[in-house]
Amino acid sequence: MVRMDLRPVALGAPVTAYDPSRPTPAAIVSGEVAAHDAPHPLSVFDMFRIGIGPSSSHTVGPMRAGLAFTTELTALTPPSHITIDLFGSLGATGRGHSTDRAVLLGLAGYDPETVDIDTVEAILPTLASTGTLTLPSGTRVPLSVTDDIRFIPRTVLPYHVNALTITASGGDGETILQRTYYSVGGGFVMLQTNEDPQHPEVSSLASSQTGVGIDIPAPYPFASGAQLLAQCEASGMSIAQVVRANEEAVRPREAVNAYLDRIADTMFDCVDAGTSAAGILPGGLDVPRRARALAGKLARRLTGAPVSMDEAGASQGGHASSSGTSEARAWAATTADPMRAMDWVNLFALAVNEENAAGHRVVTAPTNGAAGVIPAVLGYLVTHCPETGSTPGVAAGPSTDDGAVAPLCHIRMTRDAASCCNPAEGADSEDAAQASSHACAAQRRAIVHEFLLAATAIGALIKTNASIAGAEVGCQGEVGSASAMAAAGLAQALGGTPQQVENAAEIAMEHSLGLTCDPVAGLVQVPCIERNAIAAVKAINAARMALWGDGRHTVSLDVVIETMRQTGNDMLSKYKETSEGGLAVNVVEC
Repeated sequence: MVRMDLRPVALGAPVTAYDPSRPTPAAIVSGEVAAHDAPHPLSVFDMFRIGIGPSSSHTVGPMRAGLAFTTELTALTPPSHITIDLFGSLGATGRGHSTDRAVLLGLAGYDPETVDIDTVEAILPTLASTGTLTLPSGTRVPLSVTDDIRFIPRTVLPYHVNALTITASGGDGETILQRTYYSVGGGFVMLQTNEDPQHPEVSSLASSQTGVGIDIPAPYPFASGAQLLAQCEASGMSIAQVVRANEEAVRPREAVNAYLDRIADTMFDCVDAGTSAAGILPGGLDVPRRARALAGKLARRLTGAPVSMDEAGASQGGHASSSGTSEARAWAATTADPMRAMDWVNLFALAVNEENAAGHRVVTAPTNGAAGVIPAVLGYLVTHCPETGSTPGVAAGPSTDDGAVAPLCHIRMTRDAASCCNPAEGADSEDAAQASSHACAAQRRAIVHEFLLAATAIGALIKTNASIAGAEVGCQGEVGSASAMAAAGLAQALGGTPQQVENAAEIAMEHSLGLTCDPVAGLVQVPCIERNAIAAVKAINAARMALWGDGRHTVSLDVVIETMRQTGNDMLSKYKETSEGGLAVNVVEC
């Protein structure tokens, strides 16, 4: 069987499409173009991008840099040697974030959006056994992971804390090509265009979305929360409608809907992948996956099955055990539990972030370290909220087949889209039930789209007015931003006004201020996995609080975003993705 070539970049294609007169998403995110000078806000195509774990800034961005380098190298003399230097935060936590593997994958010609997971897991063992890296041109270059990939955490280049330099040289030691890249967060990358690192000049690294509409004036531009609300008031549209109108000014509605479907379905795929996997996460901390065992427990409680754990679980029967299952709380997670949805939200978040920690496929939302928040809240929306077809009182809810091994397997936007296009005909009871199901699928799909569009607006404001990078502002910029986006999306999906949606985002962001990024051993595992679950529950609470109000509140979203930016600037570097402070130095790694 011939294996499909998943390398999407044509050899010899230009690696940049940057023109100073045409702002790109990366230029806006990096601050090269101010948000208020950009003719078009960041798009849903910018805010949600598919990649691999465990980090958007430390894995996806460096992989894109490697891919750009190898594409440019194709037109030059084949190299005899390649070295990779990782600076600042990439040097400090690059091993735990698999930055070395990511750059190698890019150099081998793979893109984070399409690379096969088997290829991801095989590249380092293959390199160790052969001692060579095969470039897309077919050139085999000797490369030692130990000697040719250098981690240099104490050197921070002036432009950005996440920097890497790749150098290709010939047999005589003469440099064939050298490039310095900056991974500025969310998978966006800037390329240095001069040779002076102390006074860098940069341009945006082209991506699949570069130049698609970002320089076309939006019909409803906004660069602040106040401007967004003003656009809503003037037009009479919701936040989701404003974002959709801006999207459709540069892309057909079908393309926008197809991308929203793809993002939602990839999130649901990731949840199901996480709940079906067991074992120990890679990296050396010996952190066990918990989602599979928890899914089995929740499924049994929800269906009323006897409480006995399968091989992924721990307890037997209903008596007290080391796993915490006890007769005293036998009501927990059953239909009699008024807060049973919280357990499923925790499950969805844990599942996604365990997949991310394993280096598998996730949606950057807005970063990989925070990738579990939005899918968890979206999972809550489609399994527990009547707006999407769940039954009040007893949710139509997660699939509990085979111990909830794939709790969201019955919900996919692409199937919903097909149902919407092929409604049942006829008038008998069976046809009526089928027609009702089609209508429910259409409604669910529309609400999911509204969720993602509203979340896009909030993420764009945070990205362009502060930062989403843990290496710049700590975890408040990652998990805090994701929580704000999810809160806004849920408030929108549940019928909130623009003022309530903005309030929901503000509440979630305000109560994430000061959150540090201190991953133990530089791995996106402790405290990152649990933190996503907590942030998802916080987002739901923020949305509910906002929906009980009328949208008026003391602290605006704009003020909170600026406060987050200032807090990040004041935060010591040891709390910003360097693993030199906080839990990273107080938790014993063995």
